[in-house]
Amino acid sequence: MNLANYLTIISFFTAIVILIGLLIVIVYLYFVDRTQKEHPVLRNYPMVGRARYFFENIGPELRQYLFNNDNEGKPFSRNDYQHIVRSAKYKRDVIGYGSQRDFDAKGFYVRNSMFPKLTEELKMDKDTKVTTNRYVLLKEPLFTQREEKWEENSSSAYLLDDEDAVVIGKNTAEPFKVKSLVGMSAMSYGSLGDHAISALSEGLGMATGTWMNTGEGGISSYHLKGGVDIIMQIGPGLFGVRDKEGNFSWDALKEKSEIPQLKAFEVKLAQGAKTRGGHIDAEKVTPEIAEIRLVEPYKSIDSPNRFREFGDLPSLFGFIERIREHTGKPVGMKIVVGSADEADELARYMKESGKGPDFITVDGGEGGTGASYQELADSVGLPIKAALPLVDSALRRYGVRDRVKLIASGKLFSPDRVAIALAMGADLVNIARAFMITVGCIQALQCHSNSCPVGVATSDPSLQNGLVIEEKKHRVANYVITLRKGLFRISAAAGLDSPIHFERKHVVYKDERGEVIPLEDIYQSIIHRANKESTGS
Repeated sequence: MNLANYLTIISFFTAIVILIGLLIVIVYLYFVDRTQKEHPVLRNYPMVGRARYFFENIGPELRQYLFNNDNEGKPFSRNDYQHIVRSAKYKRDVIGYGSQRDFDAKGFYVRNSMFPKLTEELKMDKDTKVTTNRYVLLKEPLFTQREEKWEENSSSAYLLDDEDAVVIGKNTAEPFKVKSLVGMSAMSYGSLGDHAISALSEGLGMATGTWMNTGEGGISSYHLKGGVDIIMQIGPGLFGVRDKEGNFSWDALKEKSEIPQLKAFEVKLAQGAKTRGGHIDAEKVTPEIAEIRLVEPYKSIDSPNRFREFGDLPSLFGFIERIREHTGKPVGMKIVVGSADEADELARYMKESGKGPDFITVDGGEGGTGASYQELADSVGLPIKAALPLVDSALRRYGVRDRVKLIASGKLFSPDRVAIALAMGADLVNIARAFMITVGCIQALQCHSNSCPVGVATSDPSLQNGLVIEEKKHRVANYVITLRKGLFRISAAAGLDSPIHFERKHVVYKDERGEVIPLEDIYQSIIHRANKESTGS
């Protein structure tokens, strides 16, 4: 028997064995499905039901990549996602052919000027340059991997002019001066892994002029790694500023305040995606994270849904005042707005007491989180474009607006969204999930499971291995720089020499019928209604 015949016989018997094995498996699964009592579909339709559950499990991926159109996906559409990726990876934000926005739908628009500002007329820091690496796309064939070149690129940092820098806590011992209108929103080490936090810190440090909020999980060495300015958030769990019994520690607070990079504290009352306290699953609480937070390792953490140290505005303001006096640093508060009455009460007490925070972070209900409950994420707390005008109007009405800076957050990831928020009353803007995308997030929606496939929202070392800090830090810096560049560009289109000059008059709202309503008129309606309610008329 020659070799060819021998191989043919071997192949035939191998195929027979495989076929018999498959038949045995099918018969086994058939009887398993028929006899199980949990799933009616499997009991009535053995094997076919398994196909149904298989397609159900891969449905999110099929919709994300194949079936949703470019503007349908949530939380971020494909267009939104690609806009962030292009800015971060290629340092480019141009599109071809035209906008895919639905111009028949209602929405906000920036008023363009008949005589826009020329580039040389823009008032910005023209001296500070930033050198990063970016990709240059060479070829993008259909069936093979795209060809790209990794090259060094130097550009302006697109920072505010020194005269226009935003000063937080101007009357404190150590005011915080920032030259970037956008910074990183609160994201804790523990919710994100050390690779992600390191890449974000180093990238933001490269971009200069901005800040990084630690989230309520405390300051880690990874937050400090890039030399970026830090806002330390203090949540109801008091992580990083508590003793081993869980009580607030003024000694720990003082120790943290002496870190040179730490520029301000933020007392977190609530967060848009979870107006409850924070949560972190047990598998994410590594010994290192437990040491930073002063908790037990590998045990789930649920912080209270409010501070035990205060329960009303007088005690809250007293707590803020004491932190400011104890540290010499600016102190702010993070809130989720539920009504005009709530904003009015806050502003009124600031006026009556003469006290209050140095900044207020207004977090919209559309904000993200590592883990929350759907009923809270979907329905509790107003979105940013409703909440921000309420707070700004209330502060103006009581004459205390100049005492406090407003930081807005809630999917404000592009220059036009930032510009509209500035016109609505924000002084600064926080960004979170867009920064996660710059370091590799693919919207797998697994942040709560410690199984993030790209190593962003996980403490698993094997998964984090896929996130290369030395590459991703450049994407973070590129995104910030490109965003700031776009903000100056849209300012020029509106006839402004700097984005700090955006006001209500620079934005209009168009309804479904095509009627245009100036933002000023919307504000006046809010003020008029609030005045009527406060006077009881």
